[in-house]
Amino acid sequence: MKEKIKELLVFIYGPALGERVYPKLLDVLELAFRDLPEERKSGPVVPSFTAVDVLLITYGDMLSPPTEGGTGESGKAAPESGLARLGRFLARWNRGTFTYLHLLPFHPYSSDDGFSVIDYREVDPRFGVWEDIQELGRHFKPVFDLVLNHGSVRSPWFQGFLAGDEKYAEWYITRPEDFDSSTVVRPRTHPLLTPFTKKDGTPVHVWTTFSADQVDYDFSNPEVLLEFIRIFLAYYRRGARIVRLDAIAYLWKEDGTPCIHHPKTHAVVRLLRAVIDRLGLDLRILTETNVPHAENISYFGRGDEAHLVYNFALPPLALHAAISGDAGPLRAWAGTLPPGGEGPVFLNFLASHDGVGLTPAQGLVDKAAFTATILEAKKRGALVSYKSSPEGPVPYELNCSYVEVVAPETGDLPEEAAVNLRARAFLATQGVLLALPGLPAVYFHSWIGSPAWREGPTLLGSNRAVNREKPPLDRVERELEDPLSLRSRVYRGFCRLLEFRASEGAFSPEAPHHIPEAAGAVFAVLRGPDPEGRRILCLQNLGSDPVRFTPRDPPFECLGPLTLESWETRWIALGGGRVRREVSTLEKP
Repeated sequence: MKEKIKELLVFIYGPALGERVYPKLLDVLELAFRDLPEERKSGPVVPSFTAVDVLLITYGDMLSPPTEGGTGESGKAAPESGLARLGRFLARWNRGTFTYLHLLPFHPYSSDDGFSVIDYREVDPRFGVWEDIQELGRHFKPVFDLVLNHGSVRSPWFQGFLAGDEKYAEWYITRPEDFDSSTVVRPRTHPLLTPFTKKDGTPVHVWTTFSADQVDYDFSNPEVLLEFIRIFLAYYRRGARIVRLDAIAYLWKEDGTPCIHHPKTHAVVRLLRAVIDRLGLDLRILTETNVPHAENISYFGRGDEAHLVYNFALPPLALHAAISGDAGPLRAWAGTLPPGGEGPVFLNFLASHDGVGLTPAQGLVDKAAFTATILEAKKRGALVSYKSSPEGPVPYELNCSYVEVVAPETGDLPEEAAVNLRARAFLATQGVLLALPGLPAVYFHSWIGSPAWREGPTLLGSNRAVNREKPPLDRVERELEDPLSLRSRVYRGFCRLLEFRASEGAFSPEAPHHIPEAAGAVFAVLRGPDPEGRRILCLQNLGSDPVRFTPRDPPFECLGPLTLESWETRWIALGGGRVRREVSTLEKP
């Protein structure tokens, strides 16, 4: 493994510099391993997940303090940190449903809800302290974000750069003001270079892929790489079980190239994987690359890069199926996924703190039909964000509440029936998510059925704010306690599906899967067999009309024709030639 690390460093930095960096990196690894608690020196671990494993995505301050005049059943008036408040909420409502907890960046930051990090080694006092995170780690397997492409302009590192500190003189990427950035691919439309003035009065233009407040690091300087490996290992020491590499696709810059998916970017991911293997850490790498499917899965490498990759094609394809009533593109794409136990592990998700990426669906759905879906989503309240490309600005993502945008018009239905239908439509898309092989990830606002935060984009100046509200804890709990509310119906539906899923080994990522033939709005997944020979048939009707589905795959052909009500999700487990158990999202109004 030492030789592999050296080979990667030589590839990244060339023979002379790579050879000089190699002993420095070994010193970093030796010191990090020596400082690890004994319980974190686990020895080599083969990454594995079970049917029980589900990941919850959340901010550390996801819930605001209770409003005056009520705290909810689990609330209390005394001040507490956001992380502690989140922990109390999860202690009451999780009920063993989620095993992994993805805490979005919790460091001191200056913008972008945490993704402009000021100090990677501290917890933002607005969220709490490291002890709060350690307490959550007693109940969940923590997932941390490593925001390694860029950092805040207010960080001591960048302020040192502006002040002329020699240590940081080559930590950031600068180019002449008239630099031709036309070949650079990135998910934004603002100018690539942002002007700053150094302390001595020297003007400088710094590379800022994502915003003027987020300055990109220069990984051609090996000191930058070494520092981030130290942070990577510090996260493990603090309890991380998965580290998410944020915006990793844009890491390495080379003039005259698109500056995305650079071979040296892949080499950095392989290096982090080699570090894990070298130290025998119980740690997994998750890459975040919101790009077309073929480019996205390239971050698995040859089994030597990411342990997990976001299944970025899933959100737009499921959205298209729900809005158009045509699950055909979703079925065709799902049929190309690697068989369980024979391929990499996807992190399956539909919503997150970001929007629904549109580019991952390129080539997977008819362009005209997908354009119609985008237009309909806009009618339902979705916002559209754009990115720069050599051809000019192009749609990049939909910013919306997934709960709202997939729901059909309820017309003149009574309120209770309308809420029931909206919840069922949303849960049908979540049934797709939870049925597919991989590690499922559910965004906090999806789990609790949150509507769009209409005021957010105006208040925070970002379209993404529409799905980033931090609602008061007592308001959320009151609505969850109301059995007729949308939140309560969505939450109860999740509970039924997740409890069923956790009890069936056929949902393990290691278990085989098959996409049966279907038509129209029906999306079916056959899971299993598990080691005991059990199989599950997962059916989702992503349309507003009842449909009939006739299973053709053994042993489910014994069921004969099945009727699925509009937006119904039904999972059926067979045993001994008969229905052993089943679950449905149908709730009578």
